[in-house]
Amino acid sequence: MSQANIMDNEVDIVIGALHSDLTTFMNEWRPVFSRFHLIIVKDPDLSGEIQIAEGFNVDVYTRSDIDRVVGSSTSVLFSGYSCRYFGYLMSRKKYVISIDDDCIPAKDNEGSLVDIVAQHITNLTTPATPFFFNTLYDPYRKGADFVRGYPFSLREGVTCALSCGLWLNLADYDAPTQALKPELRNSRYVDAVLTVPVRAMLPLSGINIAFDRELVGPALIPALKLAGEGKFRWETMEDIWSGMCVKVISDHMGLGVKSGLPYVWRNERGNAIESLKKEWEGVKLMEEVVPFFQAVRLPRSAVTAEDCVVELAKIVKEQLGQSYPMFVRAAEAMVEWIKVWKAVRSG
Repeated sequence: MSQANIMDNEVDIVIGALHSDLTTFMNEWRPVFSRFHLIIVKDPDLSGEIQIAEGFNVDVYTRSDIDRVVGSSTSVLFSGYSCRYFGYLMSRKKYVISIDDDCIPAKDNEGSLVDIVAQHITNLTTPATPFFFNTLYDPYRKGADFVRGYPFSLREGVTCALSCGLWLNLADYDAPTQALKPELRNSRYVDAVLTVPVRAMLPLSGINIAFDRELVGPALIPALKLAGEGKFRWETMEDIWSGMCVKVISDHMGLGVKSGLPYVWRNERGNAIESLKKEWEGVKLMEEVVPFFQAVRLPRSAVTAEDCVVELAKIVKEQLGQSYPMFVRAAEAMVEWIKVWKAVRSG
């Protein structure tokens, strides 16, 4: 790979398997993924053997591996879409790229296959600019620069810790939006990357992300479980919660988060109206959660991502746990996650 001289062996591709047959998925991604090490984590609730395509450097983890590494009492952290966090836990690489198993490579405006690895690594290895917004998007891209009036003292930027990619076809809408507009699809390929400003929250979608595991790996947390959580993206909130945790922690540590390129193509999955019939409290919860994360400040004594998660868990328990028991459970899961993270790192 050419980006900042990053070697192929510095990257892990993590795939949470919610389907047992991954052969078509892997063959679609072969032109992009074949050079890299893959970590596939089977959803502990999924029955049947995982079927994978030949010709990949891949490690597959199942329920027995999860129980062996973290203990059966903690393995509940890794059910459903949260299984991919076990992949983050087992990775030993600097950069982790995470992709859902219902996505295939997208094509750009010229009809070329999008190399999500190359673009995510470019995002992570070029600076972010969270402290002052550049109206020409990413100033480090070829053909762009900082606009008039941008302070020269801020032009060095900061390290980018998290890259949030987007989706063509089935965009990551919530169930009410998709149910109201069942034909709505995203066909706009916007050739842009931008830094999310400091103190601005964002709804992180775990469908297509990459991060610097050494800087913020512990801050991507499988903590918030909904009572009616299901096996479709719009029935979950774990990635949204995780994203707000990692954004607060990145802001505190002076790191950047980017959103935009690269795109993936999401295949059709699920029925939004059926999902709405479930006990689905995620939309309502956001009205409480977003103001909390916008206002929360971490103590200066928290200097690592692990420290920050533990401190954030205390504040979650004190301030959000009063109203909703699920936030008490989320805070406990955050602390448990850090214990597991440290144990795996030291072991």
